[in-house]
Amino acid sequence: MKRYLCSIIIGMVVILSIGTYYVKFSSASSLPKYTFKTLEGSDKELDPVIINATLENGSFYEPLTFESNTTTYASERSYLENLNGRQDHQIERLIKEHRSFMRGKDSISSLYEDDDFLAYASVNSEITNNGKMEAEFDIGLLEKKDEEETSFQIELPNQGRILNADVRDVQLVRSKLQVLTMNDVNSNNEKQTKEVHLYTIDVANKKVLSDKTLVSESFTYPDQVDFEMPIDLTPSQPNNMVFISLIKGVNHEDGPFEEKLKESKLLSYNYETEKLETVKKGSLSLDMARSGYADGKNLYAVEMKSGKYRIKTFDLSSQTLKNDTELDIAANKKEQDFAAIKNGRVYFLLGNEVDQDVLTNKPATLLIADIKTGKTLYKGETVINKKNSKSFELIIHELEIK
Repeated sequence: MKRYLCSIIIGMVVILSIGTYYVKFSSASSLPKYTFKTLEGSDKELDPVIINATLENGSFYEPLTFESNTTTYASERSYLENLNGRQDHQIERLIKEHRSFMRGKDSISSLYEDDDFLAYASVNSEITNNGKMEAEFDIGLLEKKDEEETSFQIELPNQGRILNADVRDVQLVRSKLQVLTMNDVNSNNEKQTKEVHLYTIDVANKKVLSDKTLVSESFTYPDQVDFEMPIDLTPSQPNNMVFISLIKGVNHEDGPFEEKLKESKLLSYNYETEKLETVKKGSLSLDMARSGYADGKNLYAVEMKSGKYRIKTFDLSSQTLKNDTELDIAANKKEQDFAAIKNGRVYFLLGNEVDQDVLTNKPATLLIADIKTGKTLYKGETVINKKNSKSFELIIHELEIK
């Protein structure tokens, strides 16, 4: 009897969940629809643009997505689509093309892809009953030509001293897998230690060949050390070089974190030459590098100057400025800005204005320009199809380019 009662309860929960979903779906038609009104250029430039946002009105909120200039609310998607959640468009493509290999893989920073191979590396860890960390690599390699898969798990070297390991980049260099991680390390004293590691893995023989510590920094409270990397525009593609910002500072009890600029620095690591270097201070400041966008060959930094936004392009190999482009859009320090660079274009989106934590709802502006010349290919702003839409606020979270 208990078994049947349990089945009935589960069935009722499922029915109520689906029913609630479809009631919500029926109200989506009453929500405002946003589109971009073209001010300049061709609206065909909007085809690869994806914007993830949320519509808010008091306690009401509804996630939405702009794609190819069409608004889709979460409640307009299928029940299963919302249950699984929206994935990175690159992950979605890889799942469609290599469904078997991609099963259970959802982190783009753990993936590598070229014309011949698709590789994966992540760290699985757990705390045992005696309080120690047990960690292992989850490794996968797919040869695209014959769809041959290799997968295995292998222990992390020196895992007894690791508190946490976060995979930040995966590369395939000279047939060996290179896995870059940022680790929190047990110092066995009052000190805290953070490290950047590079693991070289022989996939054919299923073993870790080396564990190289690129950077190691120890500190005690109130001092603080952290590592940051520029936003990777091509996270799964072959890259020869990565940038790492080493940030040192002090946590003040009665104030914010204060960075020690003289002790902070910008590092570069070249996978081919295996050289770790300190980037010379010059036209590329630490702040610009941290907020920049890298594609393995260049780093693109956004700068406000003379009331305009500029995109500076730095060659990673020579560490020199090779292009400085002014965008045809007014600069406003209070506005949220999002940038993406792809196919020789810079996509620049201005969202809401924030002044002393007060949000001002205003149309979002999108500019698409040639990355080399700065020539505007498209400019537009959001418009709404309902007269009573002023009570709604559009909060932008992310800009993606297909």
